[in-house]
Amino acid sequence: MKHILYKIGSTVLVLTLLCTSCSDEFLETTPTESISQDTATSTVTNLNVIINGIHRSLYQRYESQQQGGLGCLMIAMDVLGEDYVMTGAANGWFNGFYRWIDHRNENDIDNEFPFDIYYGIIRNANSIIINIDNAVGAQEEKNAVLGQALFYRAFSHYQLVQLYGERYKEEGNNQQPGIPLRIDLSSDPLPRASVEDVYVQVNRDLDDAIAVLTDSRNNNSHINRSVALGLKARVALTQGRWQIAVDNAQEARDGFPLMSNSDYFSGFNDFSNQEWMWGSDIVEDQTIFFANYGAYISRNFSSSNIRGNPKAINSALYDQIPSTDIRSKVFDPTGEHDSLPGGITISSRHRRREYTSQKFLSAGTGDSRLDVPYMRAAEMYLIEAEALARLGQDTNAAQVLFELASNRDSEYTLSSNTGQDLIEEIWIQRRWELWGEGFRFLDLKRLNLPLDRTGANHSTTLTQNILEVPAGDPRWQWAIPIDAINANPLLTPNP
Repeated sequence: MKHILYKIGSTVLVLTLLCTSCSDEFLETTPTESISQDTATSTVTNLNVIINGIHRSLYQRYESQQQGGLGCLMIAMDVLGEDYVMTGAANGWFNGFYRWIDHRNENDIDNEFPFDIYYGIIRNANSIIINIDNAVGAQEEKNAVLGQALFYRAFSHYQLVQLYGERYKEEGNNQQPGIPLRIDLSSDPLPRASVEDVYVQVNRDLDDAIAVLTDSRNNNSHINRSVALGLKARVALTQGRWQIAVDNAQEARDGFPLMSNSDYFSGFNDFSNQEWMWGSDIVEDQTIFFANYGAYISRNFSSSNIRGNPKAINSALYDQIPSTDIRSKVFDPTGEHDSLPGGITISSRHRRREYTSQKFLSAGTGDSRLDVPYMRAAEMYLIEAEALARLGQDTNAAQVLFELASNRDSEYTLSSNTGQDLIEEIWIQRRWELWGEGFRFLDLKRLNLPLDRTGANHSTTLTQNILEVPAGDPRWQWAIPIDAINANPLLTPNP
């Protein structure tokens, strides 16, 4: 999928998929093919094939074992932060991100990976958006396909601008270079749109998606109105549009009750969990083996990476979690893991490291599959609480936080904090809740906070002494890939 933004001409790349089970409704991929655009977009049925191809592209293996779809990008986002601790070099995967090297190297294929995957999604989404009116099919089915395509175009541009652009500044003046905005099927070179213009387009696409989507969908791997509202809330939080964040987060989480404590401590591996709003279901015949999300983040899979590099939580962060909070139970400060759920055990070959995670459990020691969480109701509570606190509505913010925190900790009491103290309490809860789900680098960047790994269990050897990075440092921007620059004379590099 190299340089898909510039290289595709009159054909559309589609992952051709077949529905192999009407009852399970999961998808099986066949090799990527080039087919004519007219054929691919002539009917709603064919457009659904493109949508299903996008769904499948979220968890397929690309150019290396470290490129297992969005799950691997989520890991990179956390590895770049301070809350996710690598405890050993093992076989080297993600070590370059841990040392803040890969994402700053314009020649690195893992720096280029977001460009490839997200612009690939955008290209296929555009083929739907532009051709939907001429496709044969019922309007209701057209709306469902169109809404998902608009969502994916918005999601992809949003992810890209957060990585390759400077942070969005709430106070305004966001004319800094963002990314090329691709909203048609042309392969002509484009300059970088401003960060502001990218967000304008992202919000326009989300508004249009929300207008046509309903709550109906096949399963949690598909996009419905609630997921689009959730992304709208996430984008608004990034922009500091607090009331929009409140309204959309509140509506998005409706119908997604928080999970029980027993479900929380059950492996975080089932996309049908009542709290999961959007995720990928990794079925057995679609595994990508050592490139799966679970091949790096689970505790029990038996691979050289997990055995030699069990992932841990920042010890200073863990020490702030009350012992009565279920989120303290998904990490083991001893590293022995004697009480894994379901009677699961780890072998003597699995190294024991303090503060290691048992939040994520794969299907087995020889099966790295676990479903990938992209959006949960808990995130919506946290967005709503933070946005309310930013609006100065401390009482309402504390109440929303209480609904989430008291579910996780029966002894949690309504917060008496106000102002910045309340905001920081919400941030801490966010770090406890979303550990390992791909948010920390992006949170630090949107909040203009420094990276600070000091005073915790990060190894100076493994990090190569990258323990601190100041807020606003050029290293918070990923390098524009050199291949993209070579293919597009209008594309300027980052500092």
